[in-house]
Amino acid sequence: MEVKLGFGAVPKPQYVFVSKEADHCWYMLAEDERRIPIYERALTGVITGIEVNKKVENTFGEVIRTDLNVLADKPYIIRSGSDTYFCKGLLLSLDILTFEQLRHPLTIAVSPGDKKVVFCNIYDPVTYRSVGVSWDGHNEIDWQTLGQKVSLKINKIKNLNQEPIQISANTTASENHAVLIAQSDTYLAQLNWTPEQGREYLHQRYGKRSRLQLSDTEILDFIDYLRLQLT
Repeated sequence: MEVKLGFGAVPKPQYVFVSKEADHCWYMLAEDERRIPIYERALTGVITGIEVNKKVENTFGEVIRTDLNVLADKPYIIRSGSDTYFCKGLLLSLDILTFEQLRHPLTIAVSPGDKKVVFCNIYDPVTYRSVGVSWDGHNEIDWQTLGQKVSLKINKIKNLNQEPIQISANTTASENHAVLIAQSDTYLAQLNWTPEQGREYLHQRYGKRSRLQLSDTEILDFIDYLRLQLT
C-alpha cells in the first residue's frame, strides 16, 4: 500500500458490516454513524486474521460478532453476527481452504437470500472458482468448535507478526513451508513490494527466482530481512 504524506484520514482499519438491504448487502459507517452503502458484491484481499464469538456493545446491548481481517487497498474488518448464515458460510469456507490457498488473495462475496439472509461465498480471483461448501447437516454442526478451529488456523499466520516463528510438530513440512510463505506475503504487502522487486532480491541473495524454491532456512532468513525493513 502506498503511504500518502501530508494531512488525511486517520490510518485505521475500515469496518464493513453485513446487512441485507434493498440494493446492497453490506455497508460502512461514516464518522457521524451514517450508513454508507457498498454496492459492490465482493472484496478481494489477503485474509490476515479472524476473531470469532466476540462480545460487542451496540445500541441494543451486548451482541456476539465475528470479525474477519482482510488486507486489500487498506485494512478492512468484515463484522457479521456469529449466528448468521454469512458467518456460518464464512467458517465453512475457511475450514476447507488450505494454508497454500490462504497465502494468496481471496475474494469474499455477499449474496442475498430470503428475507434478511445474506450468504458468504469465497472465490479464487485468478480462476474465478468458488470454494465449494455443503450445508448438509449444518444444524448438527458445533459452530463454536468450528469457529475455534478456524481461528487457530487463520491466526497461526497472524501471530507470526508478533511472535518468533515456531514450526509446529503437528503439521506437515509442506504446511509449515506454506505458513512461512504466508508470513512473507504479509510483510511484502506491508512493504508494498512488487513481484518484480521480490524476484530480483531472491535472485541476488539466494540465486533463486521463487520463494517456493527456498529452503526453510532461506525463507526464514528472507522473513527476518523483511521484518528488519519494517522496523
